[in-house]
Amino acid sequence: MISCPLKQTNEIDWVYPLKAHIRQAYGDDPDRYTEECNTLNRLRQDMRGAGKDSAAGRDLLYRYYGQLELLDLRFPVDENHIKISFTWFDAFTHKPISQYSLAYEKASIIFNISAVLSCHAANQNRFEDAGLKTAYHSFQAAAGMFTYINENFLHAPSTDLSRDTVKTLITIMLAQGQEVFLQKQVADGKKVGLLAKLASQASYLYGQAVEGIQENVQRGVFDKLWVQVAQVKHHSSTSLAQYYQALADDDANAHGMAVARLQSAEVEGRDALRIAAAFPSSVSPNSCLNSDTGACLADASKKHLANVQERLTALNKDNDFIYHQTIPAETTLSVIPKLPAAKAIPVSDLYQGQDIQRIIGPDIFQKLVPMSVTESASLYDEEKAKLVRAEAENVETANGEMAASLDYLKLPDSLNILKGGMDQETSVDERFRAWCEELAGHEPFGQAFDQLSADKSTINGFLDRCVKQLDMEESICEKMRSKYGVDWTQQPSSRLTSTLWSDIQSYRGAIEEASSSDAQLLNTARQYESDFDEMRSAGETDEADVLYQRAMQKAGASRSKSRNGVTSPASPQEGCLLDDDYGEGGLTVPDQIAKVEDLLKRLSLIKRDRMQVLRDLKEKAQGDDISNVLILNKKSIANHESRLFQVELEKYRPHQNRLLQGTHKQAALMKELTKAYGDLLQDKRVRSEQLRYESFTRQRNQVATKYQRVFQAFNGLVDGLVRAHSFYSEMKDTVEDLERNVESFVSNRRSEGAQLLGQIERDKANYSGGQADRERDRLRDLMERMSMDPSSSPTKTSTPRPTQASRPSQTQEPYSSKFQQPPSSNHPPRPSSNPNTAPPPQSVASLSRGYSQQPAAGGIQGERMGEAGGLPSVNDPYNPMAYPYQSALSAPPAGQGVYYHNHVQAPHHTYPQQAYPQHSQYPHQGYVPPPPPPGPPPSSQMNFGNPEISHPSGSGGYAYHQPPRGSATQHAQQDPWAGLNAWK
Repeated sequence: MISCPLKQTNEIDWVYPLKAHIRQAYGDDPDRYTEECNTLNRLRQDMRGAGKDSAAGRDLLYRYYGQLELLDLRFPVDENHIKISFTWFDAFTHKPISQYSLAYEKASIIFNISAVLSCHAANQNRFEDAGLKTAYHSFQAAAGMFTYINENFLHAPSTDLSRDTVKTLITIMLAQGQEVFLQKQVADGKKVGLLAKLASQASYLYGQAVEGIQENVQRGVFDKLWVQVAQVKHHSSTSLAQYYQALADDDANAHGMAVARLQSAEVEGRDALRIAAAFPSSVSPNSCLNSDTGACLADASKKHLANVQERLTALNKDNDFIYHQTIPAETTLSVIPKLPAAKAIPVSDLYQGQDIQRIIGPDIFQKLVPMSVTESASLYDEEKAKLVRAEAENVETANGEMAASLDYLKLPDSLNILKGGMDQETSVDERFRAWCEELAGHEPFGQAFDQLSADKSTINGFLDRCVKQLDMEESICEKMRSKYGVDWTQQPSSRLTSTLWSDIQSYRGAIEEASSSDAQLLNTARQYESDFDEMRSAGETDEADVLYQRAMQKAGASRSKSRNGVTSPASPQEGCLLDDDYGEGGLTVPDQIAKVEDLLKRLSLIKRDRMQVLRDLKEKAQGDDISNVLILNKKSIANHESRLFQVELEKYRPHQNRLLQGTHKQAALMKELTKAYGDLLQDKRVRSEQLRYESFTRQRNQVATKYQRVFQAFNGLVDGLVRAHSFYSEMKDTVEDLERNVESFVSNRRSEGAQLLGQIERDKANYSGGQADRERDRLRDLMERMSMDPSSSPTKTSTPRPTQASRPSQTQEPYSSKFQQPPSSNHPPRPSSNPNTAPPPQSVASLSRGYSQQPAAGGIQGERMGEAGGLPSVNDPYNPMAYPYQSALSAPPAGQGVYYHNHVQAPHHTYPQQAYPQHSQYPHQGYVPPPPPPGPPPSSQMNFGNPEISHPSGSGGYAYHQPPRGSATQHAQQDPWAGLNAWK
């Protein structure tokens, strides 16, 4: 048998080029793939040492080839990308050929696989059945691998891979496979007609092989011994075909035809023996032939020729003495039909059902997924998602239709009612129980409303004191102006207190609006007080079901339910429909109810099965990853991914069919259920029970609506009281700040009035003393001029006279140029008690400068005490001791002189909202404008039984101390302006 030689190759390095490409193309760390690269390197090394005639060598070659196919899907190994020089030596000429193409490497590997298969077949023991079968399969597999080379590698770089050479090798392998099959059939004793046809096909194939081999021998490719072997096999096969056909003709009584074919077989046999005898005794190692090839051929030819001659002699004798048939000429013999038994096995069928994945092994670089494959996998995932969404929508639609139909029929609740007669489900509504538990533990609202009234009274008291102090200060100022006239230059209070009066008025309006909201809350509390108490008691004692049953009885329900849930009939006459049978024709009520229940159960099973199928579909779709499939078919599905997707999505077809069948079954069952339930309701034994059930349902809804309204009113009261408490708490802080500002303003005004009063008194005293001095000087001058003493010269004394500046000026207005303040546009000033003498308003800055330019209060007071020796005369119309006052405030610390304006939000709509004036200028130093109205209350719950309200010790940045009010009499007995020198 002829076997093909193997190609040899040099070593290469896969590691470095692959790592470089991983870093550049995939952006991954190449060190993570060191083991994979080394594995590929080891596979190539093992392939180079594969045996010629063993299955293990074939597997090593095919494993390396399979990994090259997978590698080609991720790494572009060519001259432009990953440059690796593959050097292979021609199998026949032994010339080295180098290329950068991975296709050249794969073609060479396939050639070697074919060569190994041919060697493996040629070395089998064909005298055994196992050897014949192995040789037959291996020759066909070798022909298949050679065919794959011719079909997929068009431009062969070497002679051994050229189309003509490979075509000849295919013919040789098929001819030898046909010969082996013929030998097996001869050994099995098959019919001679079949053997003749098989031998005729072998002769035909060997004839083609002879032609191909001769051409390649002339080109110096094949060894010339291959021609002799092929010629011997060709003549032997032809002789066998004629021999077996002669035996067939003899059996068919064509004895003359048989003799002619045996004569032809003898001629072919003699030619085969002649060529075999000329075969050399020793063969070249490059011929891939065994050393005893010539001897074997000669021996086989001799045996066959002897059989032919023996059979020819016998047939000639029989024909001469018995049959006397004419022997036709050889040229007139019909052509023997050919029966092909050997064909090229495709690469995919090489291992005959064995696990080819086990031979190739796992994908070495399976962790690397090309970007194009990732994009295709994403498209496939979207197709899967569309399919799953569509089926989920169908399932949801089917479930919705079932739920809507059952809800329309009021199933299965109404069926339970019919089964139990008037034994309706009268258990307490869970919402009602939750409402009672929510009210449990809450104290009555009386203490909360009392606390609101107390807070409101406190706020009104603050406002009343502020009004009283402002009125008293304005009255004192106007009295002093009336007494001293133009000398009293203090600014009128009406212009300075317009902001304070506006704030007081706004706060009073807010309190009035809050009072109306309080009244509404109080009316709501009184309206639902009894219901609150019942639900609170039921929640605390866990008797919500008792209260619910009592409410149902009040609503007109005919049944009640005890606390332990046992239903008792209201009248002994009411029974169960299952016990009633009026003798009507057709199904009884229990039978009709049982039929409806059976339909409901079947519908429930359909729904459960549908949901399970949908879950299975989602799980299968979630775990469906076709990345490997896409990688393996990367080249064949280019721009045809949709077709592959459709093929892959077919795996979900069984789930889709089950879901569709479930939908159809549901529609049929719903029609049947509607008819059966309609017939049940039309029964006169059921209609009366249905009417009573509807009445009971209305009563139940009525009770639920009532207590839902009560619960909503309770929540509204709680929220309203929380907001009211927060409102009054913040309003109290705001009004306290207002009172401190009013006290500061009044104290500063009194200090200013005391300084002005002292200045007026001093000016009067200075004016009286200056008049006496001038009169004395005038008399002294007159006496000197009238003196008769000539030796005495008049002595002029320069007694200082009071200047105009030291006299009180009647026309000078020291505050006229400093108190210039435009009237407020937002709040009109409160009307002054003396509008004719009221000067224009002044700014805060000018007023503070005016205070700083006044003499120290301590100096004025000390001078007055020194000259007069006591307090001003009690007959003076202005008597400050008659008006109690607060001690002066200390100067505010830095950074705390301005009250915040924007830290409080607008109040809730239930309580008043008014705009409080914001002034960028204030009437005097130390005056702090009141804050804006309080914002919305916090949403936290509170215990109205013990409200706790905390007040800050000071607002607006001032630390304020309120002196005891019992000390007012003691202050009236002391100096009314004492302590003014503390104010700067």
